[in-house]
Amino acid sequence: MNNLTSIREITPLSAKDCFYIADRQKTAFTYPIHTHNEFELNFIAQAPGVKRIVGDSIEIIGEYDLVLITSKDLEHVWEQHECRSPHIREITIQFSPDLFFANFIDKNQFGTIRRMLQKAQKGLSFPMEAVLKTYGLLDKLSGKQGFYAVLDFLTILYELSLFSDEARTLSSSSFAKTSVQSDSRRVQKVQEYINAHYKEEIRLSELADIIKMTPVAFSRFFKLRTSETLMDYIIDIRLGHATRLLVDSTMSISEICYDCGFNNISNFNRIFKKKKNCSPKEFRENYRKKKVVV
Repeated sequence: MNNLTSIREITPLSAKDCFYIADRQKTAFTYPIHTHNEFELNFIAQAPGVKRIVGDSIEIIGEYDLVLITSKDLEHVWEQHECRSPHIREITIQFSPDLFFANFIDKNQFGTIRRMLQKAQKGLSFPMEAVLKTYGLLDKLSGKQGFYAVLDFLTILYELSLFSDEARTLSSSSFAKTSVQSDSRRVQKVQEYINAHYKEEIRLSELADIIKMTPVAFSRFFKLRTSETLMDYIIDIRLGHATRLLVDSTMSISEICYDCGFNNISNFNRIFKKKKNCSPKEFRENYRKKKVVV
């Protein structure tokens, strides 16, 4: 039986090089949805109307787009969609996960880069201020080689890391299959419980009891530590699992709905549309159009 799958790209990065850079002038995006072992920083200019898919995030980009992806299993693609620009510029930098060997990345001076790389496991979209700050550096880097090119690349990563708090994560953690890290051990305990029981009914009182707080105090505490309400967090976890099943399984939308903890199909469709700007059916079709048959 044929399966729909994303391409596992073999990148041109040599094992003896720190990074590989491709600077392209193009009129169209034609490569299918794919994954690869290398980390990737992708900058796109003059391409309004292009559709960017990173994990279960589907967005239409504007004139500029700057995204960092640090997961080997996170599907991504930029597709032509409604873009009519004849002067697209794309700068892609791919670098090995072991560029920063453990003792090096753990040094204090690399703290912001370390946190950014971890956050980018779900895909990280940088704000326009970060584009303006690093565009000149990216432009110069494409023509350089050798030791100083590596220093310039590290400078780009550092400058971007200063914007990582303003940068948006793209994919949900459950779709990207990454663990959610919190500075609070109590929040971690609650998140672990939700990740294990998202298919079931989850009561506020149960979660509050895990960390010995009253429900009201716990709700405030969770919002303060995660910047989202408990219900929004649970919905995002369930939707991440649902989008993964839409992509990877042949289960019906109704089956996926109930398997991921939603209690009725109309509620599932309404929440999905609100969060993803498309229906579950449209989401599945969107992915299948960009996958290949093997």
